[in-house]
Amino acid sequence: MSQNTSHEYDLIVIGAGSGGVRAARIAAGLGRRVAIIEEDKVGGTCVIRGCVPKKLLAYAGAYSKSFKAAPAFGWSVQAGFNWKTLKANKDAEISRLNRIYLKLLADSGVELFTGHGRLTGPHAVAVGHKTLTAEHILIATGSHTVCPDIPGIELAIDSDGALDLDELPSSLAIKGGGYIAVEFASILNALGVNVHLVYRNDPVLRGFDMDLRVFAQQAYRDNGINVINHADVMAVKAVGEQKELALSNGQSLVVDQFLCATGRRANTRDLGLHEVGVAVREDGKILVNREQQTSVSSIYAVGDVCNDYNLTPVAIKEGHLLAERLFGGGNRYPEYDNLPTAVFSTPEIATCGFTEEQAKAECGEIEVYTSTFRPMKYAMSDVPDKTFIKLIVHKASDKVVGLHIAGLDAAEILQGFAAAMKAGITKERLDATMGIHPTSAEEIVTLR
Repeated sequence: MSQNTSHEYDLIVIGAGSGGVRAARIAAGLGRRVAIIEEDKVGGTCVIRGCVPKKLLAYAGAYSKSFKAAPAFGWSVQAGFNWKTLKANKDAEISRLNRIYLKLLADSGVELFTGHGRLTGPHAVAVGHKTLTAEHILIATGSHTVCPDIPGIELAIDSDGALDLDELPSSLAIKGGGYIAVEFASILNALGVNVHLVYRNDPVLRGFDMDLRVFAQQAYRDNGINVINHADVMAVKAVGEQKELALSNGQSLVVDQFLCATGRRANTRDLGLHEVGVAVREDGKILVNREQQTSVSSIYAVGDVCNDYNLTPVAIKEGHLLAERLFGGGNRYPEYDNLPTAVFSTPEIATCGFTEEQAKAECGEIEVYTSTFRPMKYAMSDVPDKTFIKLIVHKASDKVVGLHIAGLDAAEILQGFAAAMKAGITKERLDATMGIHPTSAEEIVTLR
């Protein structure tokens, strides 16, 4: 595609998160004039206030079990935890990553504008007192947390607030049962907080495989988390320095802190979408076609602001391939089948492909293989944790269509098997694969 000199830029990106930064860098690397607009820190939800800081906290929490297991291996450990030290080091690491993102943009030749970007036309974006124009505009503004409209909700914190607590509370209640809720429940429980997880359904982690959900919920309880099913938080009020939660089952909880983890919504506030004619879905996400193109042909969107897979690698892939198609003659598109994902709770969870319920609906007759075992790391210790593995096979083709793991290093194990599933691996080929002994991953190639 030839450069259009009637505009200042070939591409303007609104939002400097993972998807937007990748699209901007690829376009600039292809010789195009690129501007990116960000009103917060460069790096987006994942790097600044999402998966990266959250996993750093998860690593911190994991030490509690390691210390518990240490005596069985001959170690005498005197362990003490300091939240302020962890928070300061976490903040320093996020600042370092932010500087790296800024350098990546500068080295790529992308021009950064700080402020809120707003569409003023099919080729124009206002930021501050400036109006920038481009042949193409990409919206990559991500999503934000949402909390229900209940009395006293202003007393709650969201996941952003949980990452920035000045002090670790003695007790905390969490409303929600999704991955953010169980991750923070696990992290804070491991760091010594008395955690209550209030979820209106049973079990937690709706949308995941049912056997996995049941295993995980029991593990959370075994770890000391008070999981309260079939209940909802109806109101919150201050009681001195604490919060009292009124639950739908008639119970009440008095805790030091209340975390609302009930999902996220697309960041479309004051983007000028309606005025320019960009169509949005009923759930507030921007409507796009296979090209990531909105209802306005010059405007595109990638990532959480438009798709149903709120995962950083998805946004990155969408942004990368879009830039290649627009400016590099590319013809590749994101593939959303066999999409791996992880939940960094305790136990760690990783899944790829269909749940058993989905596999029955999509494939018909299936074969299911499961294994529950105690990982070798804890075999000599007092840590009772187990690992659960579930493999789902389409009987007619012998293809592996689902893999679900809960336990130590689940995400690291699953990544390689996700590549194999993407390549169409069969159960016969898994059976023919030699395992690495002794590992947890070898269980997957020895399931019978």
